[in-house]
Amino acid sequence: MPSFDIVSEVDKQEIRNAMDQVNKEVATRFDFKGSDARVEQTDYQLTVYADDDFKLEQILDILRTKLTKRNVDVRCLDIQSSEKISGNKVKQTITVKTGLDSELAKKIVRIIKDSKMKVQASIQSDTVRVTGSKKDLLQEVIQLVKKTIQDFPVQFQNFRD
Repeated sequence: MPSFDIVSEVDKQEIRNAMDQVNKEVATRFDFKGSDARVEQTDYQLTVYADDDFKLEQILDILRTKLTKRNVDVRCLDIQSSEKISGNKVKQTITVKTGLDSELAKKIVRIIKDSKMKVQASIQSDTVRVTGSKKDLLQEVIQLVKKTIQDFPVQFQNFRD
């Protein structure tokens, strides 16, 4: 039976490359001269350091641009509020969300079942597997999910005949 998986993945190396590009650009820009502005990464968590909130927003804008150029969907970024550290310096933590959380997986399964298509959707840890009798049905499910899930990036993998 034909099947495919609905997942949400982000390439960690692309995040690292975008972060390195941001740090290079910040080091060479005139408006950041003499400031301690930088981005650091630990696994899927980024920490942005800046002198003030304005520079923090500028760095976030550069980061979004670089991630977009590297085909990383910025909808997967969970940006927390900024916090003050020593003096007037600020930092902000950004978590890169990967995998489908249980709430989103249930929503996807519900959308597929409500469409009355003759396919089965099952949740398997952080992915949703969809199986059907014909691959045309599966392609319709892909279009349906693309159209309805717009607030979180999803990819379609393991398409098998």
